[in-house]
Amino acid sequence: MADSRKRRHESSDRITSAAETKRATPGDSVASLKLLAAAFYGVSSFLIVVVNKSVLSGYRFPSSTCLSIGQMLATVVVLRIGKMLGVILFPDMSLSIPQKMFPLPLLYVGNQISGLFGTKRLNLPMFTVLRRFSIFLTMVFEGLLLKSTFSTSVKASVVTMILGAFIAASSDLAFDVEGYIFITLNNVLTAASGAYVKQKLDSKDLGKFGILYYNSLLMIFPTVVYAYYTGDLQRGLEYDGWSEQLFVVQFVLSCVMGFVLLYSIMLCTQYNSALTTSVVGCIKVNCVKLARTVSTHTYPGLSLTTAEYHGDLHWDDIWWRLHIHLDKLSRVKHKYCGEPGILLHHFHTGANKEGVNL
Repeated sequence: MADSRKRRHESSDRITSAAETKRATPGDSVASLKLLAAAFYGVSSFLIVVVNKSVLSGYRFPSSTCLSIGQMLATVVVLRIGKMLGVILFPDMSLSIPQKMFPLPLLYVGNQISGLFGTKRLNLPMFTVLRRFSIFLTMVFEGLLLKSTFSTSVKASVVTMILGAFIAASSDLAFDVEGYIFITLNNVLTAASGAYVKQKLDSKDLGKFGILYYNSLLMIFPTVVYAYYTGDLQRGLEYDGWSEQLFVVQFVLSCVMGFVLLYSIMLCTQYNSALTTSVVGCIKVNCVKLARTVSTHTYPGLSLTTAEYHGDLHWDDIWWRLHIHLDKLSRVKHKYCGEPGILLHHFHTGANKEGVNL
């Protein structure tokens, strides 16, 4: 009798254990998806830096804005083909689409313009410090728009990241009122954009593919107009390397990688949060800097150009950051008659003969 009861208890324990295992499986699956989405974004972000380095530095392509246009165009083409083949789904164009997308396009434009002017005014260390506040603001916007709550450990980690940036740049801080205003505005718009993307992903009106498609579609024309009036479009079209097949292949690869990066951002934001996406972006930047520092010490002939270094600072508007510094490099090259030795010297020192920071 006792043995029979014991067997029944053991059988009941096994059934209970199996049920608990089944209940735990969905949670483990969600955690794995979150981790994979964050890793996918980090790897994609790292790889696009490698491809962009080849196009912008190796082949000296003069217009990063044209590359940005190519990125948007690749996103539109890939998603449209995917929908035609029935692989993905998103709503057709209608008069309600701009309303459903609002205010993402406006935030995107404001983000680029404020970042553009802020980068012109501030040096690299101060820019890095102020950009760290976008993580804190992302946390604030997620609390306001999405009613998200964060643990004490998460808040402490964000504060630690900001303090760490201050300590690292404490020996080279600079004060510029206009620069502070523009970068602060840039931080606010970046944080708001991330929170609104998360909100629209949760609402499921457009889905991640719809947000990607229509955001790129709505932004192509303003970006082309901007590139035309700044001369970037003409510089890109007049580039001599279009006849080189290898350059064209890498240019197309960069455009496709731009789509992959945007898709990975959407996945990371969907499965995690806008705050996680911001933090992963900062981790990626630090990893790239570390890898390049190690490679520079290992291979002294390798060095970062100003454009490449600044291009790693902020994934959301990398192309807009780069074109400022490419313009600066063009002016320096013209001033010193294109002498490569002088150019390399000033890449290292960060200033020209008159002491102006590049």
